[in-house]
Amino acid sequence: MNLKFIKTDLILGVRSWLRSKGTVFWTILFPVLLIMIFGAIFSDAGNIEYDLVVQDLDNSEFSEDFVGILRNISVLNIIEIDSDEDITEYMLDEDKSVALQIPEDFSETLQSYFVDTNASVNLMFYVDPSEQTTTGVIKSIVSSVLYEYNMGFTQGKTVVGLDEEKTFGEDFTYIDFFVPGMIGFTIMTSMIYGSIERNTKYRKDGILRKLLTMPVTRVEWIFSKMLFMLFLSFISTFVIMLVGIIAWGLNIQINIFFFIIIICTSFMFSGLGMIIGRFVKEEETADMAGGAITFPMMFLAGTFFPLDQMPDFLQSVAQVLPLYYVNEGLRNAMIHADLDKTLFFTGFVVAFAFIFFIAGVFLTKWKED
Repeated sequence: MNLKFIKTDLILGVRSWLRSKGTVFWTILFPVLLIMIFGAIFSDAGNIEYDLVVQDLDNSEFSEDFVGILRNISVLNIIEIDSDEDITEYMLDEDKSVALQIPEDFSETLQSYFVDTNASVNLMFYVDPSEQTTTGVIKSIVSSVLYEYNMGFTQGKTVVGLDEEKTFGEDFTYIDFFVPGMIGFTIMTSMIYGSIERNTKYRKDGILRKLLTMPVTRVEWIFSKMLFMLFLSFISTFVIMLVGIIAWGLNIQINIFFFIIIICTSFMFSGLGMIIGRFVKEEETADMAGGAITFPMMFLAGTFFPLDQMPDFLQSVAQVLPLYYVNEGLRNAMIHADLDKTLFFTGFVVAFAFIFFIAGVFLTKWKED
């Protein structure tokens, strides 16, 4: 083994790495960002509190005792609502993923059990299929409580059971809620990486400088590139949807807001990529710079798991991230069909697109610094 060669090559590699300040910067920053993000999300995992909406239609001593048991569970935050409220509308309006409804015959069934041992009653467990992790945790807690309750009441026989109902109908599954977030994430990564790499490569190869001699304006050149990136956005979006429909029976709605959000998302993240690309000098650091932007948004903007699993301050951070509004806008347009929320989130996406794209155009220079 030629140890001299290995030593020399190692020293040359380290020196080459140190000469590229951008590479050093992003190499150090990227793992720091990852540990900060995941540490902030999961370091407080033991203190997470889950909201459980409870509607007591029985209003008896038996039902109040049962709600009291739930209230004594430290990880549950019990939110009681009036019996005349529409429980599914409340969940949608207040953005709650899980609710438990105690039926009117709860106490009557329990009392009749001493006469008829076949008597039984089921609580209604309402869930938002898009929040599978949260609903799974709460359901396991409620199921454990029911098991202990039945054990104490009948020494093992199930008198009080649990029926589950999805808040947006049986035709929807988790994949229906996951796909809109995946569409937003895919467009974000392809637009940001594409813009950064293109601008960095063109600057390094002198192509941007040569464009000064052509009878074309900077805006025209950028707009033509944007139309190509928009074409790629729709291609990737429809591929995701087509595979989802064929493989998983995807059930979504396509409307005008869907197209508006896709177009604006493409312009928005292309503009953001141009802004980042303005400050990335080496082609080798382009991927790291793009990752430093896309990774935090990917994990903090509610693409893969619900925001209520994160600490409050990270939920606040998520609400200033562009991808959060893209994800929520697409979900409300394609899944929930909630016009008010769709308009709200679409408005933010349009505003972000305008700001980032205009800034990207002004910061993109053909002259060398």
